[in-house]
Amino acid sequence: MNTLSPYTFVLFGATGDLSLRKVLPALFRAFCTGQLEAGAHTDTAGRILAVARTPMDAAGYHAWCEQHVRAHIKPDVWDEPTWKRFLATIDYMPLDLGREAEFRVLAERLAKRQGVRIFYLATGPSLFIPICEGLRSAGLNENSRIVLEKPLGNDLASSEGINDAVGAIFREDQIYRIDHYLGKEAVQNLLALRFGNAIFEPLWRRELIDSIQITIAEAIGVEGRGEFYEQTGALRDMVQNHLLQLLAIVAMEPPLSMNADAVRDEKLRVLRSLRQMDDESVAHNVVRGQYGGGAIDKSAVPAYVDEPGVPPDSQTETFVALKAEIDNWRWAGVPFYLRTGKRLGERVAEIVVNYRATPYPLLGEATAQPGANRLVIRLQPNESIRLYCLAKQPGEGMNLQTVHLDLAFDQFFKGHRMDAYERLLLDVINGRLALFVRRDEQEQAWRWVAPIQAYWARQAKGPKRYAAGTWGPPAASALLAQSGRCWVEEEN
Repeated sequence: MNTLSPYTFVLFGATGDLSLRKVLPALFRAFCTGQLEAGAHTDTAGRILAVARTPMDAAGYHAWCEQHVRAHIKPDVWDEPTWKRFLATIDYMPLDLGREAEFRVLAERLAKRQGVRIFYLATGPSLFIPICEGLRSAGLNENSRIVLEKPLGNDLASSEGINDAVGAIFREDQIYRIDHYLGKEAVQNLLALRFGNAIFEPLWRRELIDSIQITIAEAIGVEGRGEFYEQTGALRDMVQNHLLQLLAIVAMEPPLSMNADAVRDEKLRVLRSLRQMDDESVAHNVVRGQYGGGAIDKSAVPAYVDEPGVPPDSQTETFVALKAEIDNWRWAGVPFYLRTGKRLGERVAEIVVNYRATPYPLLGEATAQPGANRLVIRLQPNESIRLYCLAKQPGEGMNLQTVHLDLAFDQFFKGHRMDAYERLLLDVINGRLALFVRRDEQEQAWRWVAPIQAYWARQAKGPKRYAAGTWGPPAASALLAQSGRCWVEEEN
């Protein structure tokens, strides 16, 4: 069982969607497995202080959690007595961000607690600066950590503005910019696969790899969050952070150590090596789409422009597919195809490494077929790693068939497996920065997508439409077809 140093976890936006769906369920899962156990039994270990504008007391907030949070906790981890003990670790404080005096009240409450203070900002980015300034005014920026949710700004300039303001109050080693994809088990296993096994390093280079596809697809729409999504879109919501972070992990060189800055230095080198786009390359290598009406699981769903909070003439993209290239010795000439979207054919997040065909078809044309040699790292829904190769079919003749070797984590590793938020929250509590995004990484990613944003802003023609339940507009398939390739689901 973990013995944690004393801390207080202050959750701003405690009645918001992110808190009820992700943060509080993740904290409960960690509590159930004993990783926050000390917080239930002592006055010197972990406590949670929920903060929001809604006037209520701790009992009222506990009732709110009963009503809203329980539904997001999986049945296999639910335990009523443990839930009651977990709620006992949670206090509540109403706070108006516009009132500096209320931050002083917060400071008085926290002064009664020992240890580090963790401020988790489960709010919109427009509130990051006012919260941080309020914390500074109350002297709460020392012996503390600040967790910032994405999206951090809408473009490079706004991101720099937030980072400048937060960086004037908190040191960089106090700032935890969260990207929950970095906490996924399969992403961690990608590092283990690459750097813990000598057999893969010789295969991880342009001489043997034909192309790499990284897909984060969702079957859901905007789920009643149309107003929020109108301010973000798929490029800001997914490409600038999740997809580019996954690309950086796939393509990075072995770090000198697993120290946080050693890992992040290597990711930054990849982001700096991405070939910058101009108008011509954006026009040819980037596809943006917006879902229309269609069917998901045989049920009719509305078009994006018919969702609540979305204007009927919206030009916001719900789909992006693009081709990226890395100009360095290891990856020169290997295209990276990134794709994300809502209302697509299925919910899946995966990295597909397509290896080159054999140099000579000694055993027939099967060796030249797409997918003959392929590594698939599945991030969701079922985390796994699958290696495809060819084997002879039983019987007469040399007839080859694709077979696969599987590492299905739930079969090999029994017992509790952390989800991404659970792992990241524990890393914040324990002061581990390796899975969080450093400022220079984040801003380099914004710098790379900036030409795409600028090009789209000048175009009168909006995103291409695609039917809900499909895999995006036809132009996404054409993006790969022009080089004789296709997306993995199009091969069958």
